[in-house]
Amino acid sequence: MNAPARAGRRGRKYDQVLEGARRVFMADGYEGASVDAIARAAGVSKATLYSYFADKRLLFMEVARTECAQQAAESAHLIDLAAPPREVLHFAARRMLDFVLSEFGQRVFRVCVAEADRFPELGREFYESGPALVRARIKDYLRGAVGRGELAIDDFDLAADQFAELCKADLWPRLVFGIDRHFSEAEVTRVIDGAVETFMARYGCGDFSYEKSRAGVDRG
Repeated sequence: MNAPARAGRRGRKYDQVLEGARRVFMADGYEGASVDAIARAAGVSKATLYSYFADKRLLFMEVARTECAQQAAESAHLIDLAAPPREVLHFAARRMLDFVLSEFGQRVFRVCVAEADRFPELGREFYESGPALVRARIKDYLRGAVGRGELAIDDFDLAADQFAELCKADLWPRLVFGIDRHFSEAEVTRVIDGAVETFMARYGCGDFSYEKSRAGVDRG
């Protein structure tokens, strides 16, 4: 497959265009955003905008890529590789949910799904610019925790993916299918706590280890 098209040349107004586009996309969504409105918000001419981005799709994905990369880098920087598993997993879960439940995160997801047939590279670029970076950082942490005897994991890819899915339990399906648009702090905390405890029950080496939890069930 050909490499996905990227943004055009960079120049002194590149960041200005991105910031203007971000404001318009956040306010109007992808379909509602017009190139004219983006140019006005960025304080540039349409000719200048098109000199950086050939179309709105490329501009949106560059905004999404920049936003995801920034959040992923920030999350990776804040993860303490020496901290206890529960502390790190709680933090990672909170960061993931903050993004996927946000208006921006929802719009990126919907655009990627809507354009998946015509532009399959969109989903891949979105994944690689953010979620994949966070996943790699979590895997690095899990390896370190296994080395310290805090976790027992053989398949780090599977464990990292399982944790991400646990973090979306209940909330994500309700969001995707339009059942709910907003969630209370109590609902989010409930899912985070459940994700961490379930993960630790499976992979923990302490009181919540999988073997000990199964032994308790067998005795019962």
